[in-house]
Amino acid sequence: MVRRPVAWVVAVILFAEAFGFAAVNWLLGDVVHRQRMSLAGLDPNVMSTSSKVGGVVFGLYFALCGLAALLVALRDRRPAGLGRVLLISAAVVHGLLGAFAWGLVGWEAFLFMVVVLGLVVLLLMTYDAQETGPDDAAPEPVTPPAEPSTP
Repeated sequence: MVRRPVAWVVAVILFAEAFGFAAVNWLLGDVVHRQRMSLAGLDPNVMSTSSKVGGVVFGLYFALCGLAALLVALRDRRPAGLGRVLLISAAVVHGLLGAFAWGLVGWEAFLFMVVVLGLVVLLLMTYDAQETGPDDAAPEPVTPPAEPSTP
């Protein structure tokens, strides 16, 4: 039974974003290579290769974040350790990309980035609000034994 579908949605979005980001950067690298574009005298081969490598690295990063969200969905537990760090960093990256997207691409890209940011934060907050189990429960306070009364 799926109690919190937000983790599944975040995982699917991050996997799609990983593929899309890598594909767009690969395409841009091909365009730079085929047209022999140069920026301030830089070698077009270096620009093409760096665009492709950057796209693959960011694609793998988003895929790893998607894997963390998928593990949260499968386990139905809050993220811990590296998964939590990855999801928090994904939220920060989407906030920064949204800020840049507003000025460079337009409000539609900004809206998409803010929606993904909100979903990642919702994923983190929803699972943090879950009830604590017996292992996480606070220990009961120990009361000292009563002193015997002397008549």
